[in-house]
Amino acid sequence: MSRIDKEQVKHVAHLARLHVSEEEADKFTKQLDDIISMAEQLNELDTEGVEPTTHVLDLKNVMRKDEPKKWITQDEALKNAPEKQDGQIRVPSILE
Repeated sequence: MSRIDKEQVKHVAHLARLHVSEEEADKFTKQLDDIISMAEQLNELDTEGVEPTTHVLDLKNVMRKDEPKKWITQDEALKNAPEKQDGQIRVPSILE
């Protein structure tokens, strides 16, 4: 029994503004059904007493202490800029 059908795949593709051919819709239907099947297998596991985790490794965010320090001046920052204008680095426009 399929948990997802081709029409649902096409609907999600439409919402994501993706063009999906008939062949791709068939392929994605099978792949997504396999993924859902694997997720359902995980639901069968006994997780009583298992603490939820956000990451499999115990990671800590190591950050340096935020301390003020002497910084370069605006003129020093701009001295190697190929072009500057009004105290800023001038770059070519990318928007039309």
